[in-house]
Amino acid sequence: MDGLLVIISGPSGSGKGTVVRELDPEKGYALSISVTTRQPRVGEVHGRDYFFTSEENFHKMRAENALLEHAVYVNNYYGTPRGYVEEQIANGKVVVLEIEVYGALQVREKFPQAVLIFLLPPTIDELESRLRGRGTEDLVTIDARLKKAMEEVSTIDQYHYLVINDSIATALEKIDAIVLAERLKPKRCQKEIQKFSN
Repeated sequence: MDGLLVIISGPSGSGKGTVVRELDPEKGYALSISVTTRQPRVGEVHGRDYFFTSEENFHKMRAENALLEHAVYVNNYYGTPRGYVEEQIANGKVVVLEIEVYGALQVREKFPQAVLIFLLPPTIDELESRLRGRGTEDLVTIDARLKKAMEEVSTIDQYHYLVINDSIATALEKIDAIVLAERLKPKRCQKEIQKFSN
């Protein structure tokens, strides 16, 4: 079966990072690796954690349409390299990109065959409880995150699927089911179909 690109988005506190880390590589999942202009931190490895590059090369990649999306964060550039994603897909991998909403919509524009999944906790109260439970942010920051979450939720109709993350195990089952269904679509099974067209 052909590979595909799966984008997982959701507000802060939806659990998307945890869910993405739990996806089983034995099922063909491969996490997308971003390219960045920031310096490697201790223990980070080029090609495993990030593709580290110069600002000059980053701008060259952007000009050559070699990035599916890009953003600036704390004076450093980050982006999703098209070549890496396409290479993994060609090898039959399910490339998973965990990204915020506006980056996801950038990717969809440049890579329309991507499958977009929006992850949400069961209720807004649960989202607030998770954010408070972290114990890492003050009330002003939590309120800002909740407001941002409501803005992000307004984009759900631009996604293909909604997964309610009431438990990690259930969310993983739903994502596995989505990926299987997508991989069984005839447009993604050309190699199998060709065996019957000779």
